Amino acid sequence: MATRISDQPMPRHNCPPPELAVIVPTYQESDMVDEVVRRVEAVLQGIDWELIFVDDDSPDGTSDRVRAIARQDSRVRLVQRIGRRGLSSACIEGMMSTAAPFMAVMDGDLQHDETLLPKMLEVIQAENLDIVVGSRYVSGGGMGDWNARRQSMSRFATRIGQYLIHADLQDPMSGFFLVRASVVQGCVRRLSGVGFKILLDIFAEAEHPLRFRELPFTFRAREAGSSKLDNAVLWEYLLMLTQKLIGPVIPVRFIAFSAIGGFGVFVHMAVLWPMLTLLGTDAFLISQATATLVAMTSNFFLNNILTYRDMRLRGRQLIRGWLSFVAACSVGALANVGIADYLFQGGHSGWFLSALAGILVGAVWNYAVTAVYTWKRPRAT
Repeated sequence: MATRISDQPMPRHNCPPPELAVIVPTYQESDMVDEVVRRVEAVLQGIDWELIFVDDDSPDGTSDRVRAIARQDSRVRLVQRIGRRGLSSACIEGMMSTAAPFMAVMDGDLQHDETLLPKMLEVIQAENLDIVVGSRYVSGGGMGDWNARRQSMSRFATRIGQYLIHADLQDPMSGFFLVRASVVQGCVRRLSGVGFKILLDIFAEAEHPLRFRELPFTFRAREAGSSKLDNAVLWEYLLMLTQKLIGPVIPVRFIAFSAIGGFGVFVHMAVLWPMLTLLGTDAFLISQATATLVAMTSNFFLNNILTYRDMRLRGRQLIRGWLSFVAACSVGALANVGIADYLFQGGHSGWFLSALAGILVGAVWNYAVTAVYTWKRPRAT
């Protein structure tokens, strides 16, 4: 009987496999790459490690800088993502690209204290834990130079997150942690990959309650780049929480798309009412058409900024995107009215359910068509 290739023993090499993989998601942080490598190498003496930079195709040459270092040090690796953006999804891809049994996640802007990494590895092994979290909110930890607004946003998001995961984790918003690979591998297909808070996602989707410990660290001042904590990040965080509460059946983008569509109703009325006041009801048709166009335009730009933040259209793409969005939503409006009228006139349901059915059909149509023709493929930004 012929021996299958898969049955043959793999050749062994002298290079020891990594015990710890450090995942560093990056975007426009080329100036920090050398220092991150230097610091990680300095603190992980005596540990077999690899450092994986996951770069979202930074235009500043971050990937090229990592490649240059990797040619000199095989422990440094690069995952360059083309046309995809997002910290959580970058962390997931990095964690899935290693064979190390332990994985740490830390930022590439040096705000996380890399000197804590050996202690994290020691604790997770000695105490047989699933995950060790670098925490700003336990005794000895701190927020560094964060202003009052950023601190209040973080604490608000932290309180919400604690309710979701049902664990006494003081800093579920931390982006600095060390986890067993088996934990992530067991839940990776349920992770949303939305936004910036991968730690919360792991706790929410783990197969069993996680054994964890928090170690204090103080957030450092940023040495380069700009803060990622803004209103759009908070929006993505709330979307992720919403999806966790309602389940994975409804796509998170559809939730965002629908929420913005609801806001578009207010925009529509805010334009329609003053126009009718000024021009009179005889000008209802032109007022309604103007309000509809303004609401569609508002919805397009909000979706471009928020719902499709990782696929954002820019420059001349905005014009093409706006035209396709308006065209798709115009057909959706006709479908909305047609379905509602059919159900109501045919006596299939009352006015409220008929209108609701029309709205739902229109929303699904608008979302499905614009996802294909407006934001038809991921783009690097």
